[in-house]
Amino acid sequence: MPGLYFDDFAVGQKFDHAIRRTVTEADNIFFTAITHNPASLHLDEEYAKTTEFGARLVNSLFTLGLMIGISVHETTLGTAVANLGMDEVRFPKPVFHGDTLHVESEVLDLRESKSRRGQGIVVFAHRAINQKGEVVAQCKRTALMHKKPK
Repeated sequence: MPGLYFDDFAVGQKFDHAIRRTVTEADNIFFTAITHNPASLHLDEEYAKTTEFGARLVNSLFTLGLMIGISVHETTLGTAVANLGMDEVRFPKPVFHGDTLHVESEVLDLRESKSRRGQGIVVFAHRAINQKGEVVAQCKRTALMHKKPK
């Protein structure tokens, strides 16, 4: 499903995104390596066993990127000009290899752009939820969106 135009959104509109994703060890290792994050908590299983988590954690920035990415298909695919920011990013629970995540989104705010004709700003709340029903990530994303062509 392509993304929606600014005109298609309404405050309070909710999306329960159909795409679900099981996070793999390879996802975590590759993402952590390509972003040059040497944290043992993501890479060293023996070290991670000694922590309160008992196993390696998935890199939280991977989780953030996955959460936003899953939301794109039904919200901003092909209709966004740019992401303007991500605020109030939180990771209330850890993500482990093998966790399956799904994402929910809600439109929090809409306003027409004052400086860009034919565009508007949408603020989304995104939540990633694991297979146990626990929220593992959340943020507010502000996107500059195209209005419908006339």
